[in-house]
Amino acid sequence: MKYVATFFVLFASYILLAGFQLQELLLGVLVSGVLTVILTNLVDYTIDVRFPIRLIIFIFAYIPVFTWQLLLSNIDVARRVLSPKIPLNPGIVKIHTDLQGDFAKLTLANSITLTPGTLSIDVDGEHIYVHTVDVKGKTPEENKEMISGKFNKLLGVIFK
Repeated sequence: MKYVATFFVLFASYILLAGFQLQELLLGVLVSGVLTVILTNLVDYTIDVRFPIRLIIFIFAYIPVFTWQLLLSNIDVARRVLSPKIPLNPGIVKIHTDLQGDFAKLTLANSITLTPGTLSIDVDGEHIYVHTVDVKGKTPEENKEMISGKFNKLLGVIFK
């Protein structure tokens, strides 16, 4: 199941990027096959029966929430650039996460980093250290909710 799912995800990604010509399809099968063997042997992950449900939740719940947060943070950073009077309060905050597994934490850290104004700088056990242009929360719980709250909740559903 792990090999098949990995192959189809890689092949679909390749085709979306390359196109639907016969040569591209054949090359996509070859590249996806080689990458499947390499990835499944080097990276420790499991794919179970609930994978399709998790994938649907990721596509129809997580991606829209991420896109919305991305839009809001872009507007916030653009406002700060265009209006220098908006005060900045940069700092590094420690975000606690209940997510289990390296891939879940990686997804959360990448989601935080991809939203403008924040940068994940380290993952240490159950904590992610994030540099932000505006530390708004007064407590660690407020910082967690403002920076990763929505991501953390959805990823908890997807990766459990």
